[in-house]
Amino acid sequence: MLDRYEATRFTHEGVTKPVYVRGSGPAVIVMHEIPGITPEVIRFADWVVDAGFRVYMPLLIGKAGPPLTIGYVARSIAKLCISREFHILASHSSSPVTIWLRALARHAHEKAGGKGVGAVGMCFSGNFALSMMLEPALMAPVLSQPSMPFPLGAERKAALHVSPEEFQCVKDRCAKGDKVLGLRFKGDRMSPPEKFETLRRELGDAFEGIELEDKDANPDSPAPSPHSCLTVDLVDKDGEPTREAAKRVISFLQERLLAA
Repeated sequence: MLDRYEATRFTHEGVTKPVYVRGSGPAVIVMHEIPGITPEVIRFADWVVDAGFRVYMPLLIGKAGPPLTIGYVARSIAKLCISREFHILASHSSSPVTIWLRALARHAHEKAGGKGVGAVGMCFSGNFALSMMLEPALMAPVLSQPSMPFPLGAERKAALHVSPEEFQCVKDRCAKGDKVLGLRFKGDRMSPPEKFETLRRELGDAFEGIELEDKDANPDSPAPSPHSCLTVDLVDKDGEPTREAAKRVISFLQERLLAA
């Protein structure tokens, strides 16, 4: 499925990562979930391309292409826990990798042009789009099942994995008209409701939260419980709540990046 993507590399401050690029139009950074760039992540990226965008899909952990398996997930979580680029338990600071991602957003905007850049994070990368709003070009942040900090204890359940300075930037931008979109399954313990409660309390009407019923998740998903709103737990049929949620992500990107 990656044959249609150009395999590139992007370097910032000595950090180099693979980035898969496809499409034309304003840039959208698609950040994969655990365990890596799976076929379902690529399927979602294809939908974004088909909607009129140029996708930049960085490989942050794991591999590009293999399907999700429980063993693959376990190996990726182990790497995530020991990597210096990810601070999985930090309630009031972001992961260092977000500095690289902001630079990628600037680079993508320079190359693709347009009004600005979108960013879709999933699972461990779910809240990265908030930190990326320090980059002025980032205009369409999407948080799908945001999971960091991992929800161990009441404080972490409600925390957003951003520094106070970063979140103040988010609030200031939202007060001036910017929007944030979030998605989660109602019963998802890895992305607990407290995170959305924080976003609603702090951002008001600037935050749009979509909370899906667990019964609407893909019954054939390899995941043990509903979690991945845009990938393995999505039912790819028109009218299905998960597919409609993915369409809402696309329309949000179009509203923010394509509308006159």
